[in-house]
Amino acid sequence: MEKNTRSYRYKNVKAMNKIRFVLLLLLLFSCKAQLKEGVKAPDFTAIDQNGKTHSLKDYRGKYVLLYFYPKDMTPGCTKEACGFRDNLDNLKKDNVVVLGVSADNVESHKKFAEKYHLNFPILADDKKEIISKYKVNSALGLAKRVSFLINPEGVIVKVFDKVNPETHPKEVEEAVKKFLNDR
Repeated sequence: MEKNTRSYRYKNVKAMNKIRFVLLLLLLFSCKAQLKEGVKAPDFTAIDQNGKTHSLKDYRGKYVLLYFYPKDMTPGCTKEACGFRDNLDNLKKDNVVVLGVSADNVESHKKFAEKYHLNFPILADDKKEIISKYKVNSALGLAKRVSFLINPEGVIVKVFDKVNPETHPKEVEEAVKKFLNDR
């Protein structure tokens, strides 16, 4: 009897491992690839930390850096946000608007912006509508750390998908200068 029980358990574990493997494959292949360069950026409307409504179409004629980050008040996200805060004047000189987006709510963004004196809008996407439109969903239900540089005509001209929070603001500044020089 004991031998049959072990055999049954072994077959059951083996079957469960196959099911887990298939589910993992389904998860990996069902994830949509994020948007690519040259694609029209999806429009959106969202509220920032101060209750102001922002739509992408409001920024036609300007470059927009739409940067997604996982969570307010976390070390990497704080470094990245403070980097944009510190480089905002340089970006504004080049006609760039910075918009941060995470799945946190308005209240969380307000605390984050006040604590770190953030001087640009952080959009609340607690329903994950913008995150889904830009296909930057993570397996944890948060946004991936990805940024999109959108040109004045509303087209994505640069995707930053391997973001180092400490160096990303300077990387964006250099990319903007390159696009301005290439025109």
